[in-house]
Amino acid sequence: MAQYDFSEKVAIVTGGASGIGKAVVEKLAEGGAKVVVADFDEVGGKATVDKINADGGTASFFKVDVANVEEVEAMVRFAVDTYGGLHIAVNNAGIGGASAPTGEYGIEDWNRVIDINLNGVFYGLRYQIPAMLESGGGSIVNIASILGSVGFASAPAYVAAKHGVVGLTKNAAIEYATRGIRVNSVGPGFIKTPLLDKNLDEETLKFIAGMHPVQRLGTPEEVANLIVFLASDDAAFLTGAYYLVDGGYTAQ
Repeated sequence: MAQYDFSEKVAIVTGGASGIGKAVVEKLAEGGAKVVVADFDEVGGKATVDKINADGGTASFFKVDVANVEEVEAMVRFAVDTYGGLHIAVNNAGIGGASAPTGEYGIEDWNRVIDINLNGVFYGLRYQIPAMLESGGGSIVNIASILGSVGFASAPAYVAAKHGVVGLTKNAAIEYATRGIRVNSVGPGFIKTPLLDKNLDEETLKFIAGMHPVQRLGTPEEVANLIVFLASDDAAFLTGAYYLVDGGYTAQ
């Protein structure tokens, strides 16, 4: 039995093909939500949708590059046209980007990270909010990072983008607090996802795991549990906040 009731709710999850996004999609669908799995990864996205539908849920895939404003607008329109509204949005799509000190960071690398990790979240909010107002309100969860509150050497673009996501979240939350829309952000620590596995070798992963007081990486499901709670009606008094899921990383 699902922990939360999302029947009659329509959701969009960007970056829904794998990792944290996929875990969120599965939990929302389990609760009865109709979910748009939005991702640039067509193969992974369609596989996620096929699994949801085979398990008795309702999901559709929409291919999107969140750095493209027209595609993001089309994504929201697709959700509304397909399922009749929008009540939940999880802006999760993101990339790690290049690794280099600030004084050596490539301009193209900077622009790419900002375009996807920060502009992509703004584009989502820009079109999700009007759709939610038309649907009677809703909940938006923006996925930031522990690096939305602390620095990390050789990741200036990622750190700047994630700090921006936290600020953007707070701003949107106060603007729409009396209009039925809640906006929160979640700051995961280092989570064992394809993004991490693709960019880091085993020795580095072990070192990073040791940076957390709990001495391990988090799992997508552990982060998804918080995201889905924030999306639910049980979190009705929670808006404008930034919640860490980091195994104690930022407590040090």
